Amino acid sequence: MIDALRPWLQLVFHRRNRLLIGAFLILVTLLAGISLLALSGWFITRTALVGLLIAMGIQATIELYLPGSAIRLFAVSRTVFRYLERIYNHETVLRLLADIRVTLFKRLAFVPRSQRSPMTGAQWLSRLLTDVDALDTLYLRLLAPASLAALVSVGVIILAATVFSVQTGVLVAACLGLAFALATGAVYLRTHTLAQAQSERQDTLRSQLVQHIEGYAELTAAGHARDHSALLMQQAEQLTSEQCTIEARAGWHLAGSNLLINLAVVVALWMGFSLYQQQMLSGPVLVLLPIALLGLGEVYGVLPDAFSRLGGTVASARRLNRDTAESAGHGGVTLAKTTDLETPDNGDFAVSVDDLQLRYGDSQPLLARPLSIKLKPGEWLGFTGRSGSGKSSLADALSGLIHPSSGSVSSLPVAYLTQQTYLFDDTLSMNLKMANPEASDDDLWQVLDLVEMGDRFDEEPAQLDTWLGSGGNLLSGGEARRIALARVLLSPATVFVLDEPFTGVDKALRDRICCRLEQRLAGRTVISLAHSVDALAGGTATIAL
Repeated sequence: MIDALRPWLQLVFHRRNRLLIGAFLILVTLLAGISLLALSGWFITRTALVGLLIAMGIQATIELYLPGSAIRLFAVSRTVFRYLERIYNHETVLRLLADIRVTLFKRLAFVPRSQRSPMTGAQWLSRLLTDVDALDTLYLRLLAPASLAALVSVGVIILAATVFSVQTGVLVAACLGLAFALATGAVYLRTHTLAQAQSERQDTLRSQLVQHIEGYAELTAAGHARDHSALLMQQAEQLTSEQCTIEARAGWHLAGSNLLINLAVVVALWMGFSLYQQQMLSGPVLVLLPIALLGLGEVYGVLPDAFSRLGGTVASARRLNRDTAESAGHGGVTLAKTTDLETPDNGDFAVSVDDLQLRYGDSQPLLARPLSIKLKPGEWLGFTGRSGSGKSSLADALSGLIHPSSGSVSSLPVAYLTQQTYLFDDTLSMNLKMANPEASDDDLWQVLDLVEMGDRFDEEPAQLDTWLGSGGNLLSGGEARRIALARVLLSPATVFVLDEPFTGVDKALRDRICCRLEQRLAGRTVISLAHSVDALAGGTATIAL
């Protein structure tokens, strides 16, 4: 369990100061609540005793203002600190969730495609949403409540030992220790296997449900929609049944911990009466400890439910570790970029390929013959070939996205324009700056003018802040391709790999862009791939695949 959660706990503790402040707010809220109960009990008892004395004709007095003021102080402070704690800690959880998501997305972005888990879109959706959300409970539902429950329990035990007696402290400690173990570790031991299995089953069910929705037309056409729906409902009912079992076990442990807390109350009353008879305690002080112990019910009440979910949280952490740790060679979550490309030892070459061959599984080699090339800085090379000749796979290998089945590839830093155009549901500026976050607006306009898209967006009211739509659907295919090319040209990389750079672009415009490309990329190495020579970005040599 600890190994699975360790990288995420390390990430959570990066915000140590916020965690400490949040824990302090929770602690003050709990202490204010317990103090309010204890002081109220003392005050009510004291008032009742004074009333009895007066009724018996015995002169007695009571201080009303100081205890009353303290009670109001605790009542108001409990409300105020509860509000501050909720606001502050929920913001902390949102920040931690953002940290986890950003770290995970960066880590996934740096995992080479050849090492990335072969999951469907529905499975990735489950990873990036459900499994990540399961981790945001580590602090607010597990770490803080359990730690503070232990701390407050120790404080109550010390109170019992000092105000009452050491024997009372020992008995109260035994009851609270058993109650804490029953509400935390025992719950986890009884539910973790079932919770982990349920988490896996829920992940599978969610993926199947997304696939059911996506393929509903095909299932209906084949006459299997009803059968598949019934199968999903059966799995959902099993999931619900398991959840009921988990909650029932957590409920029994909650009842057991409350029983032990009440037993501690009885012990405190019993020992307190003995001390009262020996005139070592007054009546009002006698009720302090039992009522303070009753206040622990609020502290312990949240623990069984949280620890019953811990098994699912551990399962989520293990899945995320497995899906992101392969390229790093360990289970830790780091931000260091990994790559399949080796930097050439010989500084004379920007790209060095030796006996490169590609294949998928046991299929035939993609390339007709092993490829060996060496390109110096500033050299351009083009590859041509029909569909299926291995151009895009070669581009992936040259960019470090896949491992060659044999041979080696070494290169200086690479900027890669993939065959498929990827634009994001964001502004033009944000889409372009993905290649170079430090690029200025002038830099953006320069590359837009290079691909003859500057005038297009200069006429837009928002200009660089123009929204491109989902997948760039507000642009034509040729416009989207030129935006993707402009984005790559912003990269400070030394080597550029351009796979079908002019898809959807007419010949006249392509020729004009090529002339500007030669000026823009002068001194840098360019490898372009296309179906024919006239669709290449240029080059002093061409190799047919």
